Amino acid sequence: MQRFSSKLALGAIAAATLLATGAAQADTGKLSLTGGITSIDGAAGGGITPWATIGTMGNELGVSAAYSTLTTQDYGLRTYGLAVGINNRAELSIGRQELDIGKLAFLGGNSIGMNVVGAKIRVAGEAILDSDNLIPQVSVGVMVKQTMPTNGPTQTLDTVDLNAKNVLNLLGAKTEGTEYYVSATKLLLNKGLLLNGTLRYTNANQNGLLGFGAGNGSNNEARLYPEFSAAYLLSPKLAIGAEYRFKPNNLQNSGRALAAALPGNRAAGALGGDFLREDDWKDIFIAYTPSKNVTLTLAYVDLGNVVSSLTSSKTQQGTFLSAQVAF
Repeated sequence: MQRFSSKLALGAIAAATLLATGAAQADTGKLSLTGGITSIDGAAGGGITPWATIGTMGNELGVSAAYSTLTTQDYGLRTYGLAVGINNRAELSIGRQELDIGKLAFLGGNSIGMNVVGAKIRVAGEAILDSDNLIPQVSVGVMVKQTMPTNGPTQTLDTVDLNAKNVLNLLGAKTEGTEYYVSATKLLLNKGLLLNGTLRYTNANQNGLLGFGAGNGSNNEARLYPEFSAAYLLSPKLAIGAEYRFKPNNLQNSGRALAAALPGNRAAGALGGDFLREDDWKDIFIAYTPSKNVTLTLAYVDLGNVVSSLTSSKTQQGTFLSAQVAF
């Protein structure tokens, strides 16, 4: 997968927006908000989990583009997403994530980027057409991810030189990984309720931003992890909802081994035994669509422990903001 910059991602979003704006805006039959928003990985869904829906507004050919930010006590995450929907059956997406880790105690001004290429195919049901029966829309998908930690300024902890790139090497985490998932989305239109369940097959650490797997044997393999979403339509233009995403915890044992291997009291004080423990993610969101083609989302996100011994806060909570255009 080739590296691409944030400028290129923004250019793709701008080009897609101009292309879609210039197209004829016929009524597609899709309802606002029922397709979800662009997730942090680029696929249509909630903010942190994919749904079975095809997120664009076009029945034959559609396009969506989004920009999101997530700010917590110690981190900043920017995401860019672009998706193309085909015949309301398939979705192709690209995503870019840029994590600012400048507040970490010994990683200095390093940053971590990740590229995501995804594909999703609807294999059963149709959320709106089947809203009056029990059949959900079901889709299967794949995401290919490449993490690119910068070498950045190297900091020395006792006698060990550390930066974001060689820390992943020490932990035995790979910089590339592939995730597979199946999602089922049920829209109860008469009740204004949308429910989604996703099973994701992954070994990603912090969604892949800290690599994939670990060097301590059993925690290196991918496993299935469930994710759940629910949204309630307060009106055709406004929805509230929540998500819960179960996560792998691959790096905890590797983190303990790394802390024990580093020499001196300084290392022991900086790295607690569970500093790389990974917690489940959850959020509460509100989404508003001022027009059929624009969706704005605000969410409170709880990421739990994210390298907690090296930050000012034991857990990371913050605000997620997203703007999406879809045609």
